Formats: sequence, structure tokens, C-alpha cells
Amino acid sequence: MAELGGHVLQHLGLAASALALALVVAVPLGILAANRAALRGGVLGLASVGRTLPSLAILMLLLPLLGVGVAPAVVALALLAIPPIVINVDVGIRGVAPAALEAATAMGMTGAQRFFRVIVPLAIPVSLSGVRTATTETIASATLATFIGAGGLGDEIVRGLQTDNSPLLFGAAAVVAALALGADLLLAASGRLAAREA
Repeated sequence: MAELGGHVLQHLGLAASALALALVVAVPLGILAANRAALRGGVLGLASVGRTLPSLAILMLLLPLLGVGVAPAVVALALLAIPPIVINVDVGIRGVAPAALEAATAMGMTGAQRFFRVIVPLAIPVSLSGVRTATTETIASATLATFIGAGGLGDEIVRGLQTDNSPLLFGAAAVVAALALGADLLLAASGRLAAREA
């Protein structure tokens, strides 16, 4: 049980690190796409391509560059998480009602005030749906990190397969599913709260 707990913490650490890195990259890209029509096609095109790449393929592509271990796993998982966040941040910002922006301008708000006081609160619910997608996919895909020595619950799943230990295999898979579902429910509740406060 202690070993399983250690793998759960490893798994959550991988997913959280990857999501943090993805947010740092994806949010500015989403804002850029929403505000620069000339760049939107390129940014969203890359994001769409990123959505089609299998997570295992990304891991294997990074292997010669970063080697094995936690770093390539975090980078690969971040690359997997970036596209849905970029797409939804763009959609969320561009979906803000023009009337709200006009009212903010009429009140004398500066560009920065309008962005942080009007656009961000109104765009958060849609943007969070992208974070929800990225979170569940990252938690699920973190099981593949075992193949490059990064640990996590994938170790337990592989060990269950190798030893024909069905309780271990299905138990670890159930924990992964529970983590993904729990994170999704938490973010869904946050999205509803943000929508009410917007």
C-alpha cells in the first residue's frame, strides 16, 4: 500500500508539473491568438496538429533530445496539454460580448483594466473547460511515463501486466481513473463558480 501511495504521489507530481508548464506556455499563446488575427491561424493550426499527436509518440520523439526520466515526461505531457488550453483561451476571449467591452471603454477603463476586470472574468469559464480537458488527458497519459523511467502509476500497471496480477493492474488503472475524474469534477465546480461570479 505504501508503494502504491508513492506511485500516486509520483503520478500527481508528473501531471501537476506538466500542467503548470502547459499553462505558462498555452495561456499567453491563447491570448495572442485571440488578439492578433494575423497570427491566429498559425497558432490554432499548430494547436490542432498537437491534438492529433499520440502522447506515446511525443515521448519517443523527445527521448533522443532529453533522454529518460522525469524531464522528458513532463515536457511531453505539457505538449499534450497545451493545445486544448490554447484553443479554449482563444475561444473564451473572443466570445466576450462586444457590449461588455464597449461598456468598459465608456467607463474610461484602460486597456489593461478592461482586460483584467472584464475580459478575464468573462473568459474564465470557457478557458477552464480547456484546462479540464488538458488535466484529464494529462493524468491518463502520465501512465505512459513509465516507459521512459519517470515512474508513476504506469509502473504498477506494467508490473501487473508482466506478472499477470489482475488486482494490481485493475487497481492501479482504477486509481488513475479516479484521479482524472476527481480533478475533472473539481475543475467543473470551479468553472460553475466562475460563471456565476462573472
